[in-house]
Amino acid sequence: MRSPKTLVRRVPFFYGWVIVGCAMCANFSRQGAAVATLSIFAVPMTAEFDWSRTAFSGAVSLGGLLGALISPKVGVFVDRRGSGQVLAIGTLLIGMSAAALSQTNSLIWFYVAFCLGRMSFSGPFEIAVTSAVANWFIVSRGRAMSLAALAHSIGLTVLPIISFAAIAIWNWRVGWFAVATVVLLVGILPNIFLMVHRPEDVGLQPFSNRKSSKESQSTLDKSSESTEYSFTRREASRTRTFWILVVFSIFIYPVQAGVSLHQAPHLIERGISLGVAATAVSSFSFMSAIGGLAFGQFEVKFGARKSLSFAAALMAIGTVLMILVIDNLTAYMSAMVFGAGIGGLMTLLPVAWADSFGRQYIGSIRGITVPLQTLAQASGPLISGALYDLTGGYDVALRLFCVCSLIAMVMALFAVKPEVTINNTLK
Repeated sequence: MRSPKTLVRRVPFFYGWVIVGCAMCANFSRQGAAVATLSIFAVPMTAEFDWSRTAFSGAVSLGGLLGALISPKVGVFVDRRGSGQVLAIGTLLIGMSAAALSQTNSLIWFYVAFCLGRMSFSGPFEIAVTSAVANWFIVSRGRAMSLAALAHSIGLTVLPIISFAAIAIWNWRVGWFAVATVVLLVGILPNIFLMVHRPEDVGLQPFSNRKSSKESQSTLDKSSESTEYSFTRREASRTRTFWILVVFSIFIYPVQAGVSLHQAPHLIERGISLGVAATAVSSFSFMSAIGGLAFGQFEVKFGARKSLSFAAALMAIGTVLMILVIDNLTAYMSAMVFGAGIGGLMTLLPVAWADSFGRQYIGSIRGITVPLQTLAQASGPLISGALYDLTGGYDVALRLFCVCSLIAMVMALFAVKPEVTINNTLK
């Protein structure tokens, strides 16, 4: 078997784009445990087992909590050993989770099976994908991350449609088995055989300038352009930007998960058919893909800070539009606006972390921040489900999520890159 260095040298272009491809395969497969995929199963499963929406949503929150607990260890592991093993094992667990969900016969089984996949989804994937791309790119980091986010959105587009088709033709059990099959086929092998931790490991440099692909694969460039100061976890936590990004995450991620899980049930209760609700979820995901690519370009022109604020604004507008849904057209409009904002969030927040604190310790930094993000994300579905059970609808939850999005929009504007003095003393 060829050594990693030999394999990399045989690629006729910058190998970082292969790393992006591996991250894309993982991000696509990751969506087997996404709340948007789970939302397609919400109505048939709760109807068959007579579960409340709060009970159904609790699996998302518990899985997120478990993901938060393991994230610090995962972050340190990724910094030392790279992202490939984490992404391959995580994909395997998500596939096993979906297969187990097809055999659900009780609420306890549902919780155990879904939490297995959601635990992998919530923390490890976020850390590993961010680290993989950030380690190979300095310039064009936003564009590279937008491609990884594109695969995230493609997965959110494809897997709900596959789920709906299987449910419509057979039943929800076959739907979960179909999800498991797709996840396992796409996500494992590229990350086992093609993922390389850092370009320095194979004698390359990160993509930091506009050189040709041949020049990019030369020995390490010593110029200041190819380097960036990397904050340690301790140094990063002493900056104002660190805590601004944490607070931004705490306010925006309940919106992302809370709306995504309950989007299809909300539309169905507004008189929208299951088929249209499923395609609305897919259009939400399609626009997330388009939004991710667009925001990758916005980041180059306007910077991550302003672009991230705009993404949060779109999410606020999307939640308002969901309250106003009265027919198929307004269902699609709300899903597409909200989806575009989600695409910007998924693309730009990892870029903001990497741009602010460098690439060497990004896994460790994300290892302590992703748990807070994950807990916030886990709270969203629980808030939606609990407010639904209390009020008989989703309007109150959507209004709350709109306010959270607006707060996050303002916070993003203050996320200025920390300065470093000659003595490496943080400003």
